[in-house]
Amino acid sequence: MENLANIASTLGDRFTTNVQSTFENMSPQKWLRVVIVAGAYMLLRPYLIKLGGKVQMDTHEKEAIEREEQERLAQKGKISPNDLRGLMGKVEVPEDTDSEEEEEEGNSGVGSGADWGKNARRRQRKMIKKLLEAEEKRLMETKEMEEDKDIEEFLIKD
Repeated sequence: MENLANIASTLGDRFTTNVQSTFENMSPQKWLRVVIVAGAYMLLRPYLIKLGGKVQMDTHEKEAIEREEQERLAQKGKISPNDLRGLMGKVEVPEDTDSEEEEEEGNSGVGSGADWGKNARRRQRKMIKKLLEAEEKRLMETKEMEEDKDIEEFLIKD
């Protein structure tokens, strides 16, 4: 703890000594140089800010024009891999890209890295179709059973 206190006091002493000696050793020539640099900065700062804003606005406009051009190309379907890399996630993928013919070919089950989502959608669709068909079959059977019961009422029993 004493070591930390010694370091803090040493730093404080050196800081005050250095600042004090800096102002004591300043000649009129050095003061004039400081005033000229500070004045020039204050005079030129607004112009530098305006110039920076103008350059930034130009770059934003160029990027917007390039983005619109890439989107227009993407809508036409004429997009190159380089254009696609520039869009980075702004291209919308259609929801249902796979067709029923592909589903019947038996491609589902084997998935590569790129086809995993498509195969999962196919499996999900197949499962939903099977469930719907089973439900329809069950409803048809119950409906037939109800019709049979209605017919039994009218049959004559001896």
